[in-house]
Amino acid sequence: MQTSVPVPAIAIESVTKRFAELTAVDDVSLEIRPGEVLALLGPNGAGKTTLLDMVLGFAEPNTGKIRAFGEAPKHAASNGHIGAVLQDGGLLDDLTVGETIKMIAACHYSHAPVADVMQRAGVTDFASRKVKKCSGGQKQRLRFALALLTDPQLLILDEPTAGLDATARREFWDTMHAEAKRGRTIVFATHYLREADDYADRVVLMSQGQVIADGSVDDMTAGLQRKLSAQWIANTDPYDWAATAGLDPTQVDYDTELQRIRITTPDTDRIAEQLLAAKVIRHLNIVQPGIEEAFFSLTEATGQEVTS
Repeated sequence: MQTSVPVPAIAIESVTKRFAELTAVDDVSLEIRPGEVLALLGPNGAGKTTLLDMVLGFAEPNTGKIRAFGEAPKHAASNGHIGAVLQDGGLLDDLTVGETIKMIAACHYSHAPVADVMQRAGVTDFASRKVKKCSGGQKQRLRFALALLTDPQLLILDEPTAGLDATARREFWDTMHAEAKRGRTIVFATHYLREADDYADRVVLMSQGQVIADGSVDDMTAGLQRKLSAQWIANTDPYDWAATAGLDPTQVDYDTELQRIRITTPDTDRIAEQLLAAKVIRHLNIVQPGIEEAFFSLTEATGQEVTS
């Protein structure tokens, strides 16, 4: 018996977008599965916002094709299948938060209950506050409430926490996690490395309009150098021991004053096992590289300025 294959939440096929002489998105192909939380990560100017604009139907690719749940982006958006939380714009300062949500809800043929949307977005407590009196975090929560009105299957977030303080950023992502648990597909563009590491199931790295890496954080850091450190307790020379273990001298550093050896290698598990078996160390510590190391390693060749 044949099993049906789910329609991708987003299917991007060989998409290129040019503005005069500038190629903002360069032959990008990407498939995002329903229910994924995907971070689109890259330096400013990498093409993230342009790609999302095309997914939302705000712009058309010069070449290639984009489908959202099997539909053209404009149709998917007009049918309420896509909601978006953008960086700025779209709010009227003299309306209250509650008035804004009710007004936008009235523009939709069908929408989720306003009270439920306000509660899920966390705006109920300040619904009577005028928009111009809201903090940056509160305005983002309002934009999120507006995005939820049609109960979309897909949420697009473009730099959703830019300019927010640490508390507002954490509260925003707590809300996003609750939506992800409901099975909603979430795609967010960011240049905050920690944000991608903490909140995404999958990370797509972009640089100069191209996808240069696609996978989990573990996938991207698997081949990078790990750092092992430990207190050396043997009378033998640590560099001699390292040579017998097949390590290059450039991978080893020994602090004679602290009696601490530091080894840089992608194969820390094997080296740690040999050190412990030889009983030459104690207080072992191994540091796994994170998304920051992967990001800088992969974008180094492009010469783009990156932001952490």
